[in-house]
Amino acid sequence: MTKAYLGIDIGSISTKAVIIDENNNIIASEYLYTQADPIKAVKRLIKKLKEMIDLKKYKVVSVGTTGSARKLIGTILNASVIKNEITAHAIGTTSIYKDVKTIFEIGGQDSKIIILEDGIVTDYAMNTLCAAGTGSFLSSQATRLGINVEEFGEIALKSKKPTNIAARCTVFAESDLVHKAQMGHKKEDIIAGLCKAVAANYLNNLAKGKKIKPPIVFQGGVSKNIGVVEAFKNLTKEDIIVDKNSHLMGALGVAIMAKKSQKEKEFNFDIENIVYETREIECHRCSNNCEIICVSRNNKIIDAWGNRCERGQVIIN
Repeated sequence: MTKAYLGIDIGSISTKAVIIDENNNIIASEYLYTQADPIKAVKRLIKKLKEMIDLKKYKVVSVGTTGSARKLIGTILNASVIKNEITAHAIGTTSIYKDVKTIFEIGGQDSKIIILEDGIVTDYAMNTLCAAGTGSFLSSQATRLGINVEEFGEIALKSKKPTNIAARCTVFAESDLVHKAQMGHKKEDIIAGLCKAVAANYLNNLAKGKKIKPPIVFQGGVSKNIGVVEAFKNLTKEDIIVDKNSHLMGALGVAIMAKKSQKEKEFNFDIENIVYETREIECHRCSNNCEIICVSRNNKIIDAWGNRCERGQVIIN
């Protein structure tokens, strides 16, 4: 039986997972939408992965989680490692591109930039406050234009003169888009303008003051949009690397960390019928009034967090 390791990156929009072998080769992977229910999403994810992997050959012995719901899902899956996205993306990327100096990452509702020197993170920035310039922003504009977001990139490449779109804010971008369309701008020019605006917004907000050096690796769901990739190339005057698994780098990184942790326990894929629930308890035992999140499995509390002093522990127990 060959050992394998599971990494899950669960965000507000999408949930990603990989299973790797001892040499960090991806032997199974899955990407699906979270749909505002991370527990249900992970159950679906695990079911799909079970169908992909040969359980007679591989045995998953360690799990790692990252992303906005990493604590919740890490608790449910009894993860060996629960890590932030910056660390996970850096490790996943450097496992493939050892000389990478800059990582651009744009997801469904947030984005980040990571600066590295000799494989070590030296600086980073995250944008989680505004959806402008993210995957959800592009999806909403695609709907407004009556096209599939998957077509965005190819249509953008047909443009000879991208329309200038103000994308510093979602509301401004939408009103500007409508105005430019009413003025008679071609659809491909508007789409190319949106792609350019996403890249420009990212560079002006996250990359401002950062030392952007090549090699530059672009990842996250938006990296699959060739229009945005071309916009980054034009604005940075640098080559932009997009890996075939660019949307899985966070999951890959945390799977590698799970392997390195050497904390092993055979993973059970049969979680579909286990009932997991979360509930919030407000503690009034001191002036903090902490909001404690409790996670239960089959009506038994398995973990809780949020209390800032030992008094909250009384409620949990």
